[in-house]
Amino acid sequence: MDGFGPPGEEDIDLYALLGIDKNATPDEVKKAYRKAALKYHPDKVAEDQRAESEVKFKEVTQAYEILSDDEKRHLYDTHGMAAFDKSRGPGPEVDLNDIISQMFGFDMGGPGGPPGAGGPRRPRKGPDEQQEYKVTLEELYRGKTVKFAANKQIICTQCKGSGGKEKAKATTCDRCKGNGMVEAIRQIGPGMMRRETVICDHCHGSGQFYKEKDRCKKCKGNRTVQEKKAIEMYIPRGSMQGEHIVLEGEADQVPDQIPGDIVFTLVEEPHDTFTRLGYDLSAELKISLVEALSGFSRTVLKHLDGRGIALERERGKVLRPGDILKVPGEGMPMKRGETKGDLYLIVDIEFPEDDFLKEDSQHETLAKMLPPALPSVEADEIDEVEYEDDADIEKDSTDMWALKMGENSGDPRFDNEWEDDDEMGDGQAQCHTQ
Repeated sequence: MDGFGPPGEEDIDLYALLGIDKNATPDEVKKAYRKAALKYHPDKVAEDQRAESEVKFKEVTQAYEILSDDEKRHLYDTHGMAAFDKSRGPGPEVDLNDIISQMFGFDMGGPGGPPGAGGPRRPRKGPDEQQEYKVTLEELYRGKTVKFAANKQIICTQCKGSGGKEKAKATTCDRCKGNGMVEAIRQIGPGMMRRETVICDHCHGSGQFYKEKDRCKKCKGNRTVQEKKAIEMYIPRGSMQGEHIVLEGEADQVPDQIPGDIVFTLVEEPHDTFTRLGYDLSAELKISLVEALSGFSRTVLKHLDGRGIALERERGKVLRPGDILKVPGEGMPMKRGETKGDLYLIVDIEFPEDDFLKEDSQHETLAKMLPPALPSVEADEIDEVEYEDDADIEKDSTDMWALKMGENSGDPRFDNEWEDDDEMGDGQAQCHTQ
């Protein structure tokens, strides 16, 4: 990791940069960083202050990256920024292997390190925990902070993860010979076996074993205990389906390992009114026949944040079924700045019920107000036919497959209609605007 200035420049006090003391807890470090990041985020300041704000934002982010990691924080407390800046050279009593492993992410010495290299083995990171989190469109529009209690495995505080009582002496595990790992045979299919290395269940991976009388009373020699911990997760506004929210280091703790992360995958729940595509939204605009012909001025729908969306349609402009009205800037918010996508309103006209005109005079008045009827089609011969309303036809649809026309006839075009619909993706329609 690079330092905060050119060689020879004094180290910036990372604790002072975040406004915390040297004994601050991890939660206090995280809260201080969140506060500072919001203060110095380039999108939150005036344009003439943006360059200075970007520098400050990078500084507080680097400070958080160091102070939120136990190993990096220890290096910083011991050696300052010299432990992370190669141009300054290591300070006194600096373990070069430790610095290199911190900077480049690989172990120096121990299993997996270069042959013949000395030094302690750096703990490997434990596995991440993957979870799905269902979220409504309203929550994605506003953003959401989720607080919940989780049962978490932590290192036993009484024995510090050793599994034994204070001053008790452990013996080398006779099952794994002190390696902490054993070979096991696992069946991976009918008649198929695979040899793999797993954590020793006798010593729980420590390589040491305590007699029952010498075991820690709190963890019973397991080295870990279960604890209920309050966890907070922030979902930024404008987040999308499938995005990951990462809680660093919040996975179960395992002795001799750096805790993994809890990774939440957002699952957007369907909405009754709105459909989302990227940062744009679409919804049905239900209007009456008289509104379609003569205009209207009213609140037409309730937005995701509770606001009413009011539209005015001037007289003389007729709306037809399927017409689309675009409302700029009323879609989903984007993560940076105050910009939003657009809202597309798809016109759906509610026609009156049969026989809504009760008197002949009303029919005559309406006929005079509307455009004249269409002329008859010219033909060689004219037949007067009877018709009926088909109960199987969906009145609100003009799609061929919805009309049931040609069903079970063997005509391949009927089947193709279904295939085309499946290719659209679970019934989702795409809107094209001109």
